[in-house]
Amino acid sequence: MSIWGKIVGGAAGFALGGPLGALLGGLAGHAVDRMRDSTEEALITEREGRQPENGPEKSIAFTIGVIVLGAKMAKVDGAVTRDEVAAFKEVFQVPPDEMRNVGRVFNQARRDARGFEPYARQLGRMFRDNPRVLEELIDGLFHIARADGAVHDAEIEYLHQVARHFGFSEAEWERIRAANVGPAEDDPYVILGVTPDADEETLRRTHRQLVREHHPDRLIAQGLPEEFVDLANEKLARINRAWTEVKKRRGLR
Repeated sequence: MSIWGKIVGGAAGFALGGPLGALLGGLAGHAVDRMRDSTEEALITEREGRQPENGPEKSIAFTIGVIVLGAKMAKVDGAVTRDEVAAFKEVFQVPPDEMRNVGRVFNQARRDARGFEPYARQLGRMFRDNPRVLEELIDGLFHIARADGAVHDAEIEYLHQVARHFGFSEAEWERIRAANVGPAEDDPYVILGVTPDADEETLRRTHRQLVREHHPDRLIAQGLPEEFVDLANEKLARINRAWTEVKKRRGLR
């Protein structure tokens, strides 16, 4: 069974706990008291500092996280356009026979009275040791937001708040934002996260580190679902293109 079929199964919600698990539990028709128990278990886990193992739970959490945060973002600008739906399918690699499952989760999230904050905080806790996975998630949301031709101010502010709940610093957020929108999105130094006056050793070290951290195999091992591998490959390609451009400008081999 693909990950899209698993996310509407009852076991997935209980394995996740917290608001993500509660949302899935509601989708699967579980009792309210069970959803409450799931949320309480997640709070206990947070207080005790325990973290879920890398495995199916993290992959499911990432998938649900993008759908839920995408649904909440759609409420920010008030409408879901056809272009955004198309971009959503691109990010998710959704097979036609699974679109109904994805739509059920999306609609459940849109109807949910809670804001995006509890979901973002839960994802931030689950992936706090794997920040590059969270960066991939934000990049996916930017991809969806750009689909109608522009990322609106309200969407940028929304994604800024998501990044804060994920635990990114202001400097990290500015790098992620600048690499996705505005005149700096094609600036190779911005994409690499270095200043134009960085020396050659710093540039080479930074590029090697980024390639290592953003390699799809590494990200999948940290919880990125295989269905999102195109998103990871796109990010890695941007990093390598930026490095090629910097070498060209600097006359480096």
